[in-house]
Amino acid sequence: MNFELDQTTPFYSLKSAKSVQKNSIHIVGFGFDGTTSFRPGARFAPNAIREASFGLETYSPYLDRDLDDRTIVDLGNIPMYPSKWHIMNDMFNELTGEFNFKNDNIQFLTLGGEHSISYGPIVKYLKDYPGLVLIHLDAHTDFRDGYLDEKYSHAAIIRRVYEKFDEKNSLIQYGIRSGQKEEFVFLKEKGFLKSSLSECLSAIEAIEASRPVYLTLDLDFFDPGFFPGTGTPEAGGEDFHGFMKILKALKNKNLVGADVVELSPQIDPTQNSNCFASKVVREILLTLNFK
Repeated sequence: MNFELDQTTPFYSLKSAKSVQKNSIHIVGFGFDGTTSFRPGARFAPNAIREASFGLETYSPYLDRDLDDRTIVDLGNIPMYPSKWHIMNDMFNELTGEFNFKNDNIQFLTLGGEHSISYGPIVKYLKDYPGLVLIHLDAHTDFRDGYLDEKYSHAAIIRRVYEKFDEKNSLIQYGIRSGQKEEFVFLKEKGFLKSSLSECLSAIEAIEASRPVYLTLDLDFFDPGFFPGTGTPEAGGEDFHGFMKILKALKNKNLVGADVVELSPQIDPTQNSNCFASKVVREILLTLNFK
């Protein structure tokens, strides 16, 4: 690599690593929030999530799985360029490019940052896992054709990813409650948008067990009454138990990668949102279908 990852105190109980390891799950921080259009601060989330993880146990009573039973390494953070998304995205590509995630049994959970950071990881997964299903949990459609003169804005990132789809890929969206009318019309016509938790769960249950699945989770998916520490909150979101129903459905599927984005630690002075996000990360790590 032509750069060095910024080493940090790793997520609780995990080992640090300086490069991608075959046959391993990886955490990497992608602390960029240069396209944020309301309340900034998501660049600080990766380390806040790690710090909060020291209040967690390694065992999940929801999933009956333990972090200590998995090979998970924390790579630290991609060096931060607060206004240079393409530089950080190129670094992610350089970090992972020599590997085929499917063939090398490599899985990633990327910690944002705002939602624009998901582009690089998802496109990599689309390349390495033919027929990938993308599950998008969010308060917002993120399907604009750019926003504020930024083609890869957080408000446009699912559209940018969708442009990389082929006929074998599919999209499931749930939690969406904000966006332009034309976005909602398009997504409903395509059948991507699920209007209830039960509808979302039914769509997940219908996925063939061996088919690869990637989860992109914008933390404003949760109601701000439970999770205030996010840049663009929207009333009416899901709670933790509803989210766990989704993960329990995914536990029986082939979840091969994920990202968690849009925690803004400084917005919530209680740091409860940091703790919430950290627990969410633990549960996703344990839902990944690691072999």
